[in-house]
Parts: sequence; C-alpha cells; structure tokens
Amino acid sequence: MTISALLSPQSIFLDTEITSKKKLLELIANIVADRTQLSESAIYNNLLNRERLGSTGLGQGFAVPHARLESLDQTMGFFFRLKDAVNFESPDNQPVDLVFTIIIPEQATEEHLIILSSLAGIFSRPEICEAIRSAASKEEIAQIIESAEQ
Repeated sequence: MTISALLSPQSIFLDTEITSKKKLLELIANIVADRTQLSESAIYNNLLNRERLGSTGLGQGFAVPHARLESLDQTMGFFFRLKDAVNFESPDNQPVDLVFTIIIPEQATEEHLIILSSLAGIFSRPEICEAIRSAASKEEIAQIIESAEQ
C-alpha cells in the first residue's frame, strides 16, 4: 500500500491547533473513533503505549505516531500540519509540526513496516518537508507526498 493511497482530503488536517503530544494523540483517537466502530480510549491507549516504547518523532519536525488494533480491518492514515510545533522527544530535539498517523490492523505486520519505511524515506528529505510546510491546500500536500513516493 502506498502512502498516497491512505490520503484523501478528509484525512488531511491543516494548521491544527494542538498544544502537546498528549492532545495530539487524543485528537487522533477521536478522529479514528468517529470513522470506525472502535473505542476512542482503546485507540488512545494504543497510541500512548507505542509512544512509551520510544518517541515516534523521527526528526526534522516530523513524527509518525502509530498503533496496531486488533478490531481494525483496514489500514487508515491521517496527516496533520500543526499550526505550532510541539515537543515530541524527537532524536534531534526539534519540535514536531508535521505528523503522519497510521492505524493498522494487528495482523498486518509487513504492511506496517513497509508504510513506516516509506514515510521515513519521504519525510527525511528536507525539501519535501519544506514544500509541505508552505503548501496552500490539502490537495497540494497530497500531490507533494504522491510525487515524493515515485
């Protein structure tokens, strides 16, 4: 599965006002719960437990919080461009303003690793991150990510 296949205008959020990593994880859990039959608290706890293993902040202002959920039947992806960067305990100590969240079925281990690898490849490129930061629309962000995948 490609990163761009996970994105639609309804799964891209621009200039989201969030004040902390905890608030971001709560927002993600709320959005996923609204679009599935899954419990918001179960989603939040899975995201939080993954963060406790180690920050999903990868550097250059990018993070990829993710969770694997037993009751999920298909992978979901969401992209957030935050209005103000938040501390994510990233290895480079830079705050995060670009966030790609993936919520994956429990059994989809290989797909999970492929998606994480693709995201790391795309968002490790400073020119891609800068283009996304200055993009004017959700469609432009989706196009930048799709072009970066090729």
